[in-house]
Amino acid sequence: MGRKRCVGGDGSKMAAGCCGVKKQKLSSSPPSGSAGAGGGGSGSRCGGAAAAGGEPGALPPPGVPRLNGLAGLAGGAAGCALSQPLPPSCGGGPAGLSPPASSLLSSPGAGSGGTGCRKMVVSAEMCCFCFDVLYCHLYGYQPPRSPRFTNDPYPLFVTWKIGRDKRLRGCIGTFSAMNLHSGLREYTLTSALKDSRFPPMTRDELPRLFCSVSLLTNFEDVCDYMDWEVGVHGIRIEFINEKGSKRTATYLPEVAKEQGWDHIQTIDSLLRKGGYKAPITNEFRKTIKLTRYRSEKMTMSYTEYLAHRQHHHFQNGIGHPLPPYNHYS
Repeated sequence: MGRKRCVGGDGSKMAAGCCGVKKQKLSSSPPSGSAGAGGGGSGSRCGGAAAAGGEPGALPPPGVPRLNGLAGLAGGAAGCALSQPLPPSCGGGPAGLSPPASSLLSSPGAGSGGTGCRKMVVSAEMCCFCFDVLYCHLYGYQPPRSPRFTNDPYPLFVTWKIGRDKRLRGCIGTFSAMNLHSGLREYTLTSALKDSRFPPMTRDELPRLFCSVSLLTNFEDVCDYMDWEVGVHGIRIEFINEKGSKRTATYLPEVAKEQGWDHIQTIDSLLRKGGYKAPITNEFRKTIKLTRYRSEKMTMSYTEYLAHRQHHHFQNGIGHPLPPYNHYS
């Protein structure tokens, strides 16, 4: 955008996250009923607020902040189970995927903030794995074995939405790079069961779910709070609230575009989400420390998940139901 940038940001230092919110009424005063968000350097969730330290009984491992979309720490869980016959494979082509998922499988550089000059890391197999992990947990099966996709470390978020209108159902992630196999396994369950804004997910909700995996990249500290692009960059802000406490809040790249917000509306929404209650002035906005980043995102519905697994089930000539983890090495 032609503005001067500060020297690069370090994604490992990030401690707040967000993946989606209900549409807000933006003004210089806090929206009624808002829960705030962001956290004092420890974590945040997608639509509420939490101070450093997070929710009671949900302690992250040392050095790994756990975040749910708008503000709040959360703890992971494990477990797995299957009750209906599901075929054994998630990988191997775009069959059964929606056009967005299929195009990401075949077009390098696609996705949020993609440059078109490198192969995407995020894949449909990652969404399949998340569904496997959740299914196993809800039905009491052993957890899935390690998947075949890369196990490189990335900051990541797992987002669950539900229903035809794709209402947010859970979103938690981390700005600390985690190996994908363990990171997706952990945050699949954390976002589904530990997002304090929602009750734990149930079996009955599975058929209406959509799963999104976001891998965060290209962190940059910028000197101008306007130096980012709607629909391309996610942003994480750090500011000092009216009580003198440091607070943070973040939106993933898609949030501002989905909400129809411009730069100022997005910044002001983040400030409110981070718990800032005083009038927001342009002078105060200039005191914000902003880090921008990009993401690779893949989304899959439960219906697409089943179709994809059935495709490989019959393709492999398997005539009896198998637990979902048999296709992993």
